[in-house]
Amino acid sequence: MRYICLLLFILLFSSCSAQENNALLEKTLVSDLSSTPIYSFLTKEVDGQRVWKEAYKYMGDIEIYSIVYKSDGLKIKGFMVKPKKEGKFPGIIYNRGGNREFGSLIIADAAIGLGRIAKEGYVVVASQYRGNGGSEGKEEFGGADVNDVVNLTSVLEEIEATDTDKIGMYGWSRGGMMTYSALTKTDKIKAAVVGGAVSNSFLTIKNRPQMETKVLAELIPNYEANKEEELTKRSAIKWVDKFPKDVPILMLHGNADWRVKPEQSLSLAMEFEKYRIPYRLIMFEGGDHGIREHRKEVNEQVIRWFDKYLKKGEPLPNMEYHGK
Repeated sequence: MRYICLLLFILLFSSCSAQENNALLEKTLVSDLSSTPIYSFLTKEVDGQRVWKEAYKYMGDIEIYSIVYKSDGLKIKGFMVKPKKEGKFPGIIYNRGGNREFGSLIIADAAIGLGRIAKEGYVVVASQYRGNGGSEGKEEFGGADVNDVVNLTSVLEEIEATDTDKIGMYGWSRGGMMTYSALTKTDKIKAAVVGGAVSNSFLTIKNRPQMETKVLAELIPNYEANKEEELTKRSAIKWVDKFPKDVPILMLHGNADWRVKPEQSLSLAMEFEKYRIPYRLIMFEGGDHGIREHRKEVNEQVIRWFDKYLKKGEPLPNMEYHGK
């Protein structure tokens, strides 16, 4: 009897230890969108029945989950969207823009923004970042909170539908800055896309002084005492030599973007040239910060990039100078 009790204790201890080591703590299916504010936008009435609008018929082919996961011992909230069908799919980590609750993810972002990627055959996860959307901790706008996106690679590893050899990262604005930083901290990302990305925080505060007083100074620990160091951490253009040379990066930017001037992507592209980082830069004429004027083309370019390097596994471009 004593041996049976000991065995049960060992099994229970092992189970608890395994749970403690899990990155994904909670996964809750959003099974009914009819009670959400976006339902009327996504649907129309036909013969007295609510049906998906043509553009959103894919809602029936995806599953939306709210998630809670572990990052540096903190409980961080976010979303996961995946295809309903069985199979293994590449994973995409989406990094939101904004700061604090401005830009925080809502169900509409999961259903439409993440859903449009998931419907193409991807498992998509996204973080609210620490301190936001009900997550524990304090946001640092590109400091320790970069770990919140890096640690999503571990979350994807625990989702059975994910092909963990094929993980991409997609970030917009501040999320682009987080993406650049994450690429220097993990080797699990195989392809990246950024839009309107911050690559030079020194230039950001020069063009938008309020970003320093109302965002950086309030969110970055000991900002005034370590201003140069902290801005450098958030300026990819200062550490291009740390970028991996085997991760192709698609850079998207509107040349009428006043929030993050197009110079930030143009200058970084020239640095990528020096270090032979595989990249493609697309500047959209008259595009604003979200490149809304060219949204259809932007969405197509994003999927095309991930399909090329994740789904199809096409070889990296030859970055050596060559040709006749």
